[in-house]
Amino acid sequence: MQVAAGFDHRGCHLREVVLGAIAAAGHDALDLGVHTDAVRVDYPDIAQTIGAAIRDGRAERGVFVCGSGVGASVAACKIPGIRAAICHDAYSAHQGVEHDDMNVLCLGSEIVGPSLARELIERFLAATFIGEGRYLSRLEKVAELERLRDG
Repeated sequence: MQVAAGFDHRGCHLREVVLGAIAAAGHDALDLGVHTDAVRVDYPDIAQTIGAAIRDGRAERGVFVCGSGVGASVAACKIPGIRAAICHDAYSAHQGVEHDDMNVLCLGSEIVGPSLARELIERFLAATFIGEGRYLSRLEKVAELERLRDG
């Protein structure tokens, strides 16, 4: 699986951990930067870059890291077709995919350390959307909310 990885100036502190975790899980990272905290980069700009990579098929999922994870998830969820969530526990990282078809995992570099970040990415990438019954009907309702917003 191709996984878009993006970081703002605070999120880049987990950059090597994230890229390593994606590779260790057997996937290819599409590194969308940033590489340094020397220049401030606004998280909505990174959200747009990750969202575009998923929407145009260059990546199937994404990992997005900012300082807290909150801004990343707020911005990414504004992009049609992107289902992003902040996850700082292993259950949410896999359940978000299984039940909600989450396609972007958001992390806070100032909240999670390297070990937990690796575990969350592993669980996120190993999970599969159930895609039937109540999970599918809920996802259809989420799509309807997007249409209302864009409408």
